[in-house]
Amino acid sequence: MNAKRKGDWIQTYTGKRFWPFDPRPTEIDILGIAHSLSNLCRFGGHCNTFYSVAEHSVRASHLVSDDVALWALLHDASEAYLGDVVRPIKHQARFLKFYGPIEQAVMLSIVFKFGLCLAEPAEVAWADDVMLYTEQRDLMSSPPCDWVRKAGIEPLAEIIVPDTPRVAKENFLQRFYSLTGGGR
Repeated sequence: MNAKRKGDWIQTYTGKRFWPFDPRPTEIDILGIAHSLSNLCRFGGHCNTFYSVAEHSVRASHLVSDDVALWALLHDASEAYLGDVVRPIKHQARFLKFYGPIEQAVMLSIVFKFGLCLAEPAEVAWADDVMLYTEQRDLMSSPPCDWVRKAGIEPLAEIIVPDTPRVAKENFLQRFYSLTGGGR
């Protein structure tokens, strides 16, 4: 079986093998996603205190309508298998011409596993930007110059006080199960 798979595999938190170059929906595991994202720090670790991708995702899922909340919760789930690439690099495809298709394939497996629509809803991208600006304000040092912001998107009034990885993982799983009725 392994000879037919592309590339090498990683071992996930749940002890399973996952092939980043040959992802399959059957190998996606919400426990592994929650654990990994809760231990993965936003901004490449350059924030003032640890703030997990899991917490970011939970917060984003509360900003959108119920019909896309699961998409918002899972919008960064591919990072559980690939790690986080900071936004300025990720959004410049010419620098990561091989990463984009790998990330898309992993995300497609996640989309199929959890029955999401194929394309990320615009509302999810909006929530991701709102969280970015809120996180920048609350979790980063004073910037050397202003960040370029999309028009009409403002940070939340609420100040972020980050959770521990353990709490972020629990909150992620609780949100997932509340959105899916406890399944998948």
